[in-house]
Formats: sequence, C-alpha cells, structure tokens
Amino acid sequence: MSWVAVLGFATLALLWPLLRLTGLEAMLGGALTVLVVFGTTLVVWVLGAGLGAVPRPVLTLTLSGAVFSLLLTASFLVLGDGPAHGWARSVVAATIELAQYAGLGAVAGLAAAAIQRRGGPQR
Repeated sequence: MSWVAVLGFATLALLWPLLRLTGLEAMLGGALTVLVVFGTTLVVWVLGAGLGAVPRPVLTLTLSGAVFSLLLTASFLVLGDGPAHGWARSVVAATIELAQYAGLGAVAGLAAAAIQRRGGPQR
C-alpha cells in the first residue's frame, strides 16, 4: 500500500472548499456541486488506482475515503461552515461520514481491483 497514493486520492476532498471559495458552488447549485465532487472523485479513484496499478487498491481507497472525510470535515471547520447543532452531534455525524466515505472508497477499490485484474489499458 502506498501512503502517497492514499493522501493523493484523499486531497480530492479539497475540491469542495475550492468550489465554495471560487463561487462556483453557488453558481452550480447544491445538487450539481455534489455530483461534480463525488463524480470526479470516484472517476479519479477508480481509474487512478485501476490503471495506475496502485498496490492493494481496496485498502488504499478505503483509507483514502477515511482521510477524505477528515480533510473535508477540517476544511468545513476552517471555513466556518461547521454544523450548528452542538459538538456531541457533530462527533456522531463526523463518525458516520467517515464510515460512509471509507465504504465509498472500498467500493471504488473493488472497481479498481477489477480493472487491474482485467489487465488495465491495452498497450
């Protein structure tokens, strides 16, 4: 497993605050922003790990999902967009979010592993 790959894939979490800071989130709207961020993230994760021959893609992308969640939560807190429903609920929500993104990473890792088994791109 490559920690560089984990961190590289996880930094896609910064797309969300980037869209917010540039004003593109307001222009695209909430639902389209979600589709852009998650769609881009999943495509990059699956193709990057699958075609890039990343070792242990399921573990790598599962950890990438967990770090993605931590980066996303931290960026929202830094930008002042944290939840307004108390710290206890925030911790529970962050834990659930971490599990969701780790699960999403695991599913992406399975797809990447399937690409690797098929031999990747024809050269």
